[in-house]
Formats: sequence, structure tokens, C-alpha cells
Amino acid sequence: MKALYLDCASGISGNMFIGACLQLGVPEKYLRGELEKLNLYDEYELEISDVIKNGIGAAYFDVKLLHEHHDTPANIHQLHEHHHEHRTMADIRRIIDAADFNPTVKSYALAIFGKISEAEGKVHNAPAEEVHFHEVGAIDSIVDIVSFCVLYDLLKPDKVYFSALTEGYGSVHCAHGEMSVPVPAVSAIAEKYSIPIKITDNFGEMITPTG
Repeated sequence: MKALYLDCASGISGNMFIGACLQLGVPEKYLRGELEKLNLYDEYELEISDVIKNGIGAAYFDVKLLHEHHDTPANIHQLHEHHHEHRTMADIRRIIDAADFNPTVKSYALAIFGKISEAEGKVHNAPAEEVHFHEVGAIDSIVDIVSFCVLYDLLKPDKVYFSALTEGYGSVHCAHGEMSVPVPAVSAIAEKYSIPIKITDNFGEMITPTG
């Protein structure tokens, strides 16, 4: 049996999981090739490198936007010009459906986005399909989630285990202003699926909705 164990003592985010999978031996070239199927070349670039965290070797995975804007009055006209700033679940569904992924990767990605959009919809009192993914134009969420699905499908673990999820405290700044940690979407997902979260004395966000 091939099992996957996630130690979430430092929380969990999409890029944390992807970095861990890359350290398991998944070729970076393979992942980059699969992500090209999204046809979003002009919107982001990947930063993948080896780093040392607390004396331990790790793989760093990050999505860098090529056209980054912020939700400020001075940039409102730019938000309309760059549609990726406010993609909805329906927009994301079209992007994933149009990509040449195998059916398993597509179904995983749409299922995960479906759970996140349901949680965001509950928080913002809006239909799941109409929820706007504001943060970094949804690009990092698309790349993180699709990357997870590609890597998970390649690894094909028979079982997945994970430790207790740990979260910090305080607040985080996002498109809607200052929000308490854990952010509402994380709380909504944890509540719906009965996922226990242990609050620690670490300041800041340790669990993201994508994670």
C-alpha cells in the first residue's frame, strides 16, 4: 500500500503541499508541462527553488503574477480591463474544462473549487457559481489547485492521512479588508466537513482555503 501523510503542524496551503510533492521526486518539468494546458501563459510565472527552512531542506513553490493589481479606487478601471482579477467559479470551470487534462485531474480540480466556492458563497451570501475569487485574481488558486490534482493523480496514493490542522491567530488583509484568522472560508469548510482546527499562539494565517 502506498500512503501519503501530511504533517500540518505548520498549517497547510496549496503551495506547501505542492512543494512537498516535488520533494517526493515528481519532475518539475512534468508539472510545468501540465500547467501549460491552462493556456494562461501571459498571466503568471512559476518560481520553484530549493530552500532551507529551520535547517531543513524544502522545495519552494510560488505563483508570480505578471499583471498584479490591488483593490483600490485608483485601480478600479484596471480591474475591469484585466478580467482575471474577478473570475467567478463559472469562469474557472470554463478554463479547466477547456484544458487538455485527463478526466481525473479535471474532476478533482472542479470538485475542490466547488467546495471552496460553496464556502465563499456561504460567507458572502451569494450563489457558489457567482462567487468572485478576488485574491490575486484567482490565478494562484487555479495554479495551486490544478498542480495538486496533477501531482495527486501522478502519485496515486492508496491512502491519505493528515495530522491535526493548526492555525494561528490575529488578522490578515485581503480584498475585503481585515479578516480574523482563521478566515471565514476556512472556518466554513472546517465546519461543513467536521475538520478540527487547533489554534496556536503563532500570530498570522497558517491555513488557507486552498490548503
